[in-house]
Formats: sequence, structure tokens, C-alpha cells
Amino acid sequence: MKHCILVTGGAGFIGSNFVLDWLAQSQQSVINLDKLSYAGNLQNLASLQGDARHVFVHGDIGDSDLVAKLLSTHQPRAVVNFAAESHVDRSIHGPEAFVQNNIVGTFRLLEAVRSYWQTMDVEGRAAFRFLHVSTDEVYGSLAPDEPAFTEQHPFEPNSPYSASKAASDHLVRAWHHTYGLPVLTTNCSNNYGPLHFPEKLIPLVIVNALALKPLPVYGDGQQIRDWLYVKDHCSAIRRVLQAGRVGETYNIGGWNEQANLSIVRTICELLDRMAPRADGKPYQEQITFVTDRPGHDRRYAIDARKVEQELGWKPQETFESGIAKTVQWYLDNQDWVAHVQSGAYRDWVHTQYGAAIAQGQAGAA
Repeated sequence: MKHCILVTGGAGFIGSNFVLDWLAQSQQSVINLDKLSYAGNLQNLASLQGDARHVFVHGDIGDSDLVAKLLSTHQPRAVVNFAAESHVDRSIHGPEAFVQNNIVGTFRLLEAVRSYWQTMDVEGRAAFRFLHVSTDEVYGSLAPDEPAFTEQHPFEPNSPYSASKAASDHLVRAWHHTYGLPVLTTNCSNNYGPLHFPEKLIPLVIVNALALKPLPVYGDGQQIRDWLYVKDHCSAIRRVLQAGRVGETYNIGGWNEQANLSIVRTICELLDRMAPRADGKPYQEQITFVTDRPGHDRRYAIDARKVEQELGWKPQETFESGIAKTVQWYLDNQDWVAHVQSGAYRDWVHTQYGAAIAQGQAGAA
């Protein structure tokens, strides 16, 4: 398939948004490889049914033979790697899956891509790109008065998840410096928006509020994150893929630092207006403070000046506009929410938070 890209993890939250936005703006086809783990959902891509530009393949980036076959068959001009285990709480309870998928999986993907890239002619090798999508959590935690993370900040991961992502970032860098593979890395802040699996803070609060369930907040709720609307993130990735300097890292942020408790209260206020409770009471009555998780990073913040200065990208959504769009999407797509809340998801909530809070479906960013 001429003039296509290979997207890994393209049925997950950010990956599916990227695939949908890519095909809305480009005639270049997408080969979409996803193993459909708990957060991978083909329903996210239902609007592409029958679109010949989207080829979905059920499989794992750790399956070297499958990846090699896809590369040889479709001859993509770029690989965009979203595939990852990505939930901190899950990594605390089951770190081995994060080591296997985020470290070993990335290694096997890199090796398959390197072998494919080496078969190209000089022009093809020069034009090819491997874009690795990572997280700000590799940088560790910031004190309240510290400047935001730049691309030069040392890696100080504090959870099994962030450690596994840091390792994958190092592998990508090494494959560029050792083998010359033309790579790009993006480290993003917390994403939110449509199609977000409802174990993460923002969709969880919306879903639980509407169900009149507790709105669990870890600790004192003052953990600060930099929030990035997912479609802004997708536009940044497209821009980095188009014009980023080979071997470089670009931090992608929303310039929107917010404490978790403030996020929860904002969602409650929006729902009070957009979908008020039948009893007329405010949704904030449902806020419930729960025991903090181990090693909970206090603050993340992204300095996104490099991508703006070099590539002219900056987010289009403010937090106010993005969160309103997000709440409206969940109000309009409650069938999607019901579909993803499977028995396996409920089992996970029970494991993480215990029977007492399981009915409230606790979660965090």
C-alpha cells in the first residue's frame, strides 16, 4: 500500500484519536496494529468501517514476525508507536506486563523496523521516520516552585509504568545513535478528551457522577498535572512527524496546570449545568477522598516552547474549552461508556480499591 503509515496501539485512547484525525485530513492510508488489551477498543474506530484507507491488524508489537510481515507487505513511510501499557495503578499491581510490553515490545519493534529500514534505497531511508510517543512521567515529580520539564530534564521515573517508558525512550535514542535509525520522540502531558477509557480521572468522574456514585480523589487531591486535549496532542504528533529534526525529543504540553481536586470540581460544575441531578443537589456532594497511591508524583508540568519555536505548534484548546467538549462527548456517547465497562474492568477496580469502593469505581490520573 503506497504512501501509508503504520500506527501501533491505534485502537487505544490517543492512538484512535490520532488515526481518526489523520484520515480526516490525509489521503495516506493507516495500517493499524493493536493487540486489543483492556483499553484497546475497536468501537473507537467504528466510523472507519468500510474505509479502504484503514487496515486494522490484531496483533502485538512484540510479535517480530508479524511486524516484519506488515512492514514488508505495506512498505510504510513512517511508524508511529503509541502501543504501551499506560496506567500507573495497574503497573503497581502488575509491573511485569509493563516490562514486557513497554520495554521488550519496543525493543522488538525497533529491531523489526531497523531491518525493514535497511532494505530501503537511499532516498527511502532518508525520508523514513520512527516516531515514539512517550510521557512526561519519565521526568519524575516537580516541587511546587520548580520550572516545568524541558527536554533536557534528567529522567527520574518513580513508578513501574514511568520506568518502563523511560527505558523505551532510551532504547529509541540508542537505536538512532548506534544504527542511524531516523527516530523522533514526543513526551506528552496528561491527555483528556473523547474515547478515554473510564479508569482515568476525567472520564471516571464524569461517568461516576452521572451514575450518582462516589467521585474518588486520592489523598488531598492537590496532585498537579498539565492537561492536554487529545486532539491538540494529535496535531502536535502530525507536525513533529512532518518537520521534526531526526533524533530530537519534543515535549508536548497544554500549558494547563490543574490540581486533581480542581479538575473534579470543574467537572461537577459543568454537569450541574449540562445534566443536573434529578434531586437538584450538586454533584460535588459525591466527592470522596481515598487513600493515596504509593509513590504518587506530586506535580508534572511541561515546557512546550521547543515544539512551538521550532515547529510552530501550540495547543488550540484552553482547558475551559477542552473540558466542556469532553463532558459533552461523554453525555452524548453513554452507549460507548456502557460497552467498555466490561466485567474485566470491574474486576480490576475491585483489585485496586477493594470491595468497599469498587461500586464507586475509583481512579486517578
